This record gives sequence, structure tokens and C-alpha cells, in this order.
Amino acid sequence: MTLPSSALSRLARPGLALRLAFILSLAILPLGLISVLQTGKVIEERQSLSAAALLEETQRAVSVTRDMIRAAEDTAQTLRLTLPDLRDTPGTCTAVLTRIAENSPDFVFVGFVDGDMGVTCSSRGAFVLDGPVSNNPDLLARQPGIFVSTVEFLAGRATLNVTVPVMSEDGFAGAVWIAVPLVNLNQALAETAPDVDLVLFRPDGAVLATEQLSDDRRLVLPRDRTLAALATEGRQAFRAENREGMERDFAVAPIVEGAVLVLGSWAPRHHGLVLSTYAEAIALYFPFAIWIIAVLVAYVGVHRLVIRHVRRLRSWMRLYAQGQIDFSRARLDNPPLELEEVADAFRAMTERLSEQDRHRQEDLEEKTVLLREVHHRVKNNLQLISSMMNIQIRATGNPVAKHLLRRIQDRVMALSAIHRYLYMARKLSMVRADTLLADIIQQQVAVGTLEEAGHHIRVSTQLDPIEVNPDQSVPLSLLVAEAAVNAVKHSGADQDPGGGWIDIALKKVDNGMVTLSVVNSRNEAEDGSAEDPPDGTGLGSRLIQTFAAQLNGTIETSETPERYELHVTFPLAWHDSDPDQ
Repeated sequence: MTLPSSALSRLARPGLALRLAFILSLAILPLGLISVLQTGKVIEERQSLSAAALLEETQRAVSVTRDMIRAAEDTAQTLRLTLPDLRDTPGTCTAVLTRIAENSPDFVFVGFVDGDMGVTCSSRGAFVLDGPVSNNPDLLARQPGIFVSTVEFLAGRATLNVTVPVMSEDGFAGAVWIAVPLVNLNQALAETAPDVDLVLFRPDGAVLATEQLSDDRRLVLPRDRTLAALATEGRQAFRAENREGMERDFAVAPIVEGAVLVLGSWAPRHHGLVLSTYAEAIALYFPFAIWIIAVLVAYVGVHRLVIRHVRRLRSWMRLYAQGQIDFSRARLDNPPLELEEVADAFRAMTERLSEQDRHRQEDLEEKTVLLREVHHRVKNNLQLISSMMNIQIRATGNPVAKHLLRRIQDRVMALSAIHRYLYMARKLSMVRADTLLADIIQQQVAVGTLEEAGHHIRVSTQLDPIEVNPDQSVPLSLLVAEAAVNAVKHSGADQDPGGGWIDIALKKVDNGMVTLSVVNSRNEAEDGSAEDPPDGTGLGSRLIQTFAAQLNGTIETSETPERYELHVTFPLAWHDSDPDQ
């Protein structure tokens, strides 16, 4: 399907609403970019605030655990100084250590381990270590340390063990060992911060304690980062996925410098002015929503305030072009002041033009009446002249005078036929040549001009429906009258018992040209036997040439013993313009 050029032109030129939407888009674009950047900064700030809040919450949550470990360290440091004096009296040493364990509910074992892995003094008496714990190098380390182990003599309970070396005059004498159950640490972590997943670990990445003892306890750790790597980076907060693939905030802080660290994690938090996840999405897409709303509002606003009124005015103009002239009651529906002024101007213009058209139509009708009256009076005068000539013809006894008067009468009647036609025609600007010529030929037959000397002459016509202007109708009518009379003279009707014939044709040819043809019969004896006609002066031929010249036509003749042909070709006067103008 091919669209017309006008439709393609309308598609190539967007309407007012689309243009306004484009301009608004350009106007809103900087605001949208600023909004997106600001939203991005707010989201980054939200992330940093969430991470900072987690770090603070993690440090607060492990305060109890920190106190438990520091209490064990402080107790071990105190015993490091007193045990060298008590170890020589095992009973007293055991009593002191037992009392310390009883007074500290978080301590399940307090003892002194000598260099041979013998517990010479403890809250559980004296014994020799064996099993896995005896092979732990941290137990007799020359530096204070913390390690996690399952101790058999404590009924296989997992403990966090704090060791402090004891020095004597002879050098390294052993270590003070205090064990804290991991159950106590885990319970403290769970109670202090139920919404934070906490993990205690050593700098080498070994987990010391968690909130739960299940097999899934390591799922809370970061997926792509190890605890040993986090320990080297010190205090920090970051966002990453845990081993379950969930996005979490993580915070790392030391509890005992160089010995114990804590890892805390939670789902990203949104407090105060910080956006939630849904608010983030809303904030990110808010500029686009504003753009869409602005474009829709602009389109609806322009359509309601301008476009619908412009279309209404356009429909009025089309109706006016189709002939409707009364727009006095036409109104726009609540238009802006500017468009109402345009509508008022249009109504005033149509009223003024309608008044001018009415006056022009009245003037035209008056002039048409006057013109018809002129044609009517001219027709009556010509008919009066024809009647007077007819009286003179009947009163004249000279045949030559009668013939001359009849020829003049024919020309007068031809002119009368033109004015009679114009008087009766509905349109005076154009004349139907076929109707006019048929009327003239019929009139000449009726008055006997084409019935010369009582001999019957057969007259046939072939006239195309052709319109000519009044200026061409006069010479055309007189030309046909003269040609018909000349055709009668040369038809040989007086020598032919069967009578002669005349064919008159008016044909339209190409390029706005018209051909008038008058063809008549001839008699071979006409040249030698017939006397010259009374008016054989050649006036008819000269008149035919004059009338053809007035039509801007050309004459062609053809003559044979049996027939004579006259062809006049002339252009229509309105061929290069609109005939209705």
C-alpha cells in the first residue's frame, strides 16, 4: 500500500504535541542526570552507613566476649607472677586455683603445665596430659596465646584456651592455662546481638567461636575472602556475598590485638534517610517516571488547550470551503484567550466575506438581468427589422432587389438567433454552438432560404456539443449562414430532378481545435448551362473569409464535379483557460 504524498509529508513533519514532548525531554534531561547521580551518591552513602553501623554494632556485640577473654588473660597474667611461689606447695596451689575457677563461672579449668606436660597444680588436681592436647605447641608457647581445643579430661568439651608462659631463674618453667567453654562464648554472642552473625577467629584464620555450633556455621563467612586475609587488613567494613550467595554487609574488628578478631555480618540495613531496596529502585527510575509523566501531561495539555481547538477551527475552514457561510453560532469549548480571539477573527472574516459575496451575487444577478434585457431588446429590434424587410420584399417587383433583400434578411435573422439564444440561456458566459447552429439552420429552412426556387434540398447536420464564448458565436453563426446560402447556390438543385443536398458538421479535434464543414452537391451542367446568380459578385466568399479571420481560423476548400467542400478550422477561445471563469 502506497501512501499519498500529503500523508508522507504529514508523517515527515511531527505535530505540535510531539515537538513539545521532544523539547520537554531536552529540558528535563539535565535534571534527570543530576537526579541519577544524586541517587547513586545516596545509595553509596547508604551502603557506607550500613557498613559503619554494622562495625559499631559488631564491636558492641562482642563486648561481653571481649570481657570474658580479657578476664582470662588478666587472671593468667596474675597467676604467672604468683605460681612460682605456690608450685612448691601443691596443696595450697591447688586450693588457690580451685577457688579461682569456682569464683569465675566462665572458667572451667585453671592450671599450671610444666615443661614435661605435667599439670602439677590445677583446679582439677595434678595429672599428666596425654592425647591431642598434649601435642598442641600453643600450650607451652614462649608467648601468650589463645587456641581452641577439645579437652578429654573436661569430658570432651570444646574450650577456648588462654596460655601465658611462666618464667623462673632457670628460664622457661611452664605456662598458666585457663580454659573457657565455647558454649559460654557462643551464648554470649547470640545474646548480645541477635540480628548480627558473629564469628571469633584467630589471625591465622582459625575459627574460635560462632553463634551456632551446627555444620552450617561457616556459611555466614564471605564467599571470596578468607579470614586470614581479612585479619591482615585490620578494622574494616565491606559488602559482599556470603557462602549462601546472599548479599551481606561484613565488618572485621580486633578483640585482643594480634590474638582474636571478630567478623560480624548482616543484611544491608536502611535507617533514617537511607533508602530501602525498593526506594533505591524508585529513586533510580524516578527521573524516567518524571519524563514520562511530563511528556504525557504536555501531550494532554497541548491537546486540550491547543490541538483540539485548532482541529475545530480547521473543520470550520473546510466547511467554509465547501460552501457553509454561517458560523455565527460556532463556538470553541472553553479555549484559551488567544485561540478565542482567532475564532472571533475567523467568524468576523467569514461574515465579512459572506456579505461581500452576497453583494457580489446581487450585482451579478442585476447585471445578468440587464444583459438578458439587452439581448431581448436587440432580438426584438432585429426581428422588427426582419419583418420590415419582409414587407419590403413582398412589395418589390424586381427579382434582383428581392434576392438582395432576402440575403440581408438572412444575416439579420442569424444575428437575431444569437441574441434569442443568449436571452434564453442560463449561462451567458458560454454559448452552446451546436444548439445555436441548429437553430439558425432550422430557421433558414423554415423561411425557405434553403429551399431555393421551390426545389427540395436535403439538409443534414452533425454537430458536436461544443461551447464557445459570445465573441466567437457571432462570426461563427454568420459564417454558417453565408456558407449555407452559398451551398444552396451551387447545389445544382434546379438541374437535378431529385434535388440537391447539403451536409453541415461541427467537430471537435485535438488541442482545442474545432472544424466547421459545409459540403454540398454539384451538377456537372452547372458551369455551362446555368446563368450567373443575381449576386454573383463574390460578396459571400469575402464574408466567409472575414468571419473565418475573426475566428482566427483557416479555410480549406475542395471541389469536384459532384461535390464542393468548405472546411474552416479554428481554436476555441477558452482552450488555454478555465471555461467556467
